Amino acid sequence: MWVFGNGESRNSVNIDNLEGLKVGCNAILRDYKMDYLVCVDRRMVKEAINSKYNEHCLVYTRENWHPQFKTAKRIRILPELPYVGSERWDEPFQWGSGPYAVLIAAIYEKEREVNLLGFDLYSSNDYINNIYKNTPNYDNETKRPVDPRYWIHQIGMVFECFPKIQFTIYQEPNWELPQAWNYPNVKVDKISNIYYNT
Repeated sequence: MWVFGNGESRNSVNIDNLEGLKVGCNAILRDYKMDYLVCVDRRMVKEAINSKYNEHCLVYTRENWHPQFKTAKRIRILPELPYVGSERWDEPFQWGSGPYAVLIAAIYEKEREVNLLGFDLYSSNDYINNIYKNTPNYDNETKRPVDPRYWIHQIGMVFECFPKIQFTIYQEPNWELPQAWNYPNVKVDKISNIYYNT
């Protein structure tokens, strides 16, 4: 199973040629077919409903937004978090699309392997790192990058709560694994090592 963030590191990968179920975030449905899509932003849910790639994709969103889209057949409520925390970043409403996408992959994975691509976390400059910057529903390229601390904590909690799943993060050679992701079931591999089903 694959989970795709929208970091710019995945620009070089042809996602259509990857084998397995696919979980994506937000605007990835503009370019690729997904099996599951996570949209915590109402604007992105509206876009997903109208996407040409939404014929079979299940779209997950917040319980708060679900009543607005309940007539759409493929809209689902995001799963409950697999743990209870006391900090702000442990509140379900503080979870973003990326962490929820990793959680959905962990819940539905049958083969005990989850591959992550496009979860860059950091920017290589002083500006936002997102494939869809400067497009509808996204910030423009001059915005400062998002602080990744919440993402790191939340995704790290998924790694911790699903110790039987092997998570492989595909990244550029100089990318460093956050200390909070240093679990026995987490490894990093180079994007250039991705195997394509061609």
